[in-house]
Amino acid sequence: MAFYIPEEKISEIQNVADITDIVSESVLLKKAGKNHIGLCPFHSEKTPSFTVNPEKQIFHCFGCGAGGNVISFVMKHDGVSFPEAVQSLAKRFNIELPTRDMSLAEQKAMGEREQILEVNQHAMKFYQNMLFQEFSGKPGLQYLTERGITKNTLEKFYIGYVPDGWNNLVQHLARKRISRNVMIKSGLVIENNQKTGYYDRFRNRIIFPIFSTGNQVIGFGGRVLDDSLPKYLNSPETLVYSKSSSLYGLHIAKPECRKTGTAFIVEGYMDLLALWQYGIHNAVATLGTSLTSEHVRILRGHCGHSGKVILVYDSDEAGLKAAARSIEIFDKEHLDAAIMVLPNGHDPDSYLFEYGEAEFRGMVKHALSAMDFLMESAVLKHGMSVEGKVRTVAIMKDYLANASDHVLRSLYIKKLAEKLNIDDSAIMEKVREAIQKKRTGNDRAGIIYGKNQQSTSRNEAGILFEYDRMEKKIIAMMVQYPEILPEICKQNILSCFENKVLAKIGVLILEQHEKGNRSVSSLIVRVNNPEQEKFIASLAIENSKWNHAGCLKLIKQFVLSKNKRNHDLLMRIKTAEAQNDDKLLIALMEQLRDQKKIQKKRESAGGKTL
Repeated sequence: MAFYIPEEKISEIQNVADITDIVSESVLLKKAGKNHIGLCPFHSEKTPSFTVNPEKQIFHCFGCGAGGNVISFVMKHDGVSFPEAVQSLAKRFNIELPTRDMSLAEQKAMGEREQILEVNQHAMKFYQNMLFQEFSGKPGLQYLTERGITKNTLEKFYIGYVPDGWNNLVQHLARKRISRNVMIKSGLVIENNQKTGYYDRFRNRIIFPIFSTGNQVIGFGGRVLDDSLPKYLNSPETLVYSKSSSLYGLHIAKPECRKTGTAFIVEGYMDLLALWQYGIHNAVATLGTSLTSEHVRILRGHCGHSGKVILVYDSDEAGLKAAARSIEIFDKEHLDAAIMVLPNGHDPDSYLFEYGEAEFRGMVKHALSAMDFLMESAVLKHGMSVEGKVRTVAIMKDYLANASDHVLRSLYIKKLAEKLNIDDSAIMEKVREAIQKKRTGNDRAGIIYGKNQQSTSRNEAGILFEYDRMEKKIIAMMVQYPEILPEICKQNILSCFENKVLAKIGVLILEQHEKGNRSVSSLIVRVNNPEQEKFIASLAIENSKWNHAGCLKLIKQFVLSKNKRNHDLLMRIKTAEAQNDDKLLIALMEQLRDQKKIQKKRESAGGKTL
């Protein structure tokens, strides 16, 4: 059953929720004429092709085709349904939505996310209050104080603590009348194996709330006070929390990331708190998982296409391996990355507390580029013996083969050759082999997964493309030049459309125009189909210059093309008759009958005879 929200409420949301403001929270936009452009948050790109039009309140990406209005953006960016996106925006702008028309199933589906967010909010306050209680919070507060974390930082990040015990949070949430089912779905409460009871996920730990960029509590991280394992424990994946698309501290760091065009990435919660206390406010932390493409895309949205990310990982082997794994992702997502290698035995937290901000920023200046870091790591690990050099080249050839910039690749090959004191042609040969192997793999994938069948002949495909192109152009004209709509009605042009989806969109445009509404954003809401939303946004974002004479000319061309189609159909019928091809003749006669029905319908509505 569809979720019903009054049209006037949707219009109200669209009127107050400016798409430029909403998109700017996750994409760094720059003004370009009437539009704003930035790097698309939905696919990997090097040159900005993501466009927002404030006047029409729509967005469109010329790279991946994503497009729509402010509600569409929230749906795609946050991975939520239409009613959830509407509810989120309504709540943000204090617009009250009716719920009386929702079925119980709809209320349940829509309410689960909100209920989990509510549980997380209750839990965050509980953990924070517990930290500052004189008796129960003493171990946690003492630990944090000894680590140099100030009260101001604790309050800024809503740090909490939960003492030992199996049901501290369970009992607190029960007093708030939260159902056990919702507690479990939040990931904060676990049902025992016998399914006879429930217990807290986090016990005797420092608690770090994890926020979305919209400042909602989506999950938690917990750290033990001693050396027991696991050292860190995170919330499981839920309806509101995904590790692969969440970064700790981003909700606070994003303004400084935009201002500086730079972001620091650290591995731990305590590392991030240390950076914050020492005035480095453009830092985020990964959440117990490897860096993902989605993480990089999110940061790219805040730092911009010319931005930079500095990885500040531990100097131990695990930290170095984590940095190496991340490099390929940064290259693929077209974001410049540098690696800051700290002295042995130090993580960002310990280094800052021992040496201070000035020394840390001095280290930043010596951060290695991704490729330099890989070279240094390989040489350090394998040494300068003959066997060591061979291993280093074997490791580096794949990284060099993946480099998208040919000039940069050539420069790095020369640099590696000088470092190893060998001829650069030998390294170049190995890199070419890696490139060829990569290409061969891609070609095979193309053979396996590529299309090897054609459903229509070349001529038929040409005819279909021509009609699609003409009909799309008419819809574009209707979207961009609504002054022609009375003529479209008068000649009943839409009745001649072969493409039923395009005809339906055209009808919606006419219906909306009759109500005196020319808003493209409102039209996108009415189609209620992601692909059609993208299509309309792509048409509306174009800056085609229409005039009345040009529109009439296009309509005339369309009518003439229909005449030609009917003539061609009659000629094909005669040929089929001459060749006694009964099967083809029947199919062609059906097409002719359909064309006559369309013509009759058009003429009865006042359209000109074809």
